[in-house]
Amino acid sequence: MNIAQHIALIDELCYRPFPAEHGPSDVGVSGPGRHTAVLEAAPDDDPALHAVTVDQYEKDRDAVYELLASRWGDTSPYNLQTVLLRTEREEIPRPWAELSACASVAYVWEVEGTGRWVAVAVTDRDTSRGVRLLALVTETDPP
Repeated sequence: MNIAQHIALIDELCYRPFPAEHGPSDVGVSGPGRHTAVLEAAPDDDPALHAVTVDQYEKDRDAVYELLASRWGDTSPYNLQTVLLRTEREEIPRPWAELSACASVAYVWEVEGTGRWVAVAVTDRDTSRGVRLLALVTETDPP
């Protein structure tokens, strides 16, 4: 998938209905109030390439950011490490807790007129798992 396809998918998810139950979807996983799309995924069988893949996916995330920022405004990186630490002491809504468990930082926008939030992140926390570039679309405000 290229950057234009990533943007088109994010746009579509901003209006796609949420399912009543959590489960797999045609683009990743969906559930009540959220869609998580896998924009890019690397196999998890080569830890030696982990850092290289993270670097490439971060560049792709930044390219997605540039296009979305031109539309929805600049945003500072959202520190998911802080969210992860907070999960030990408080109840963090599911989509944000799950995203913080696998990614360190995300770019986040509130999409005006939709009641939805969009986050774009690279799953960089676990070197034993494949790296993914994710887009989260949710109606749950970030914590």
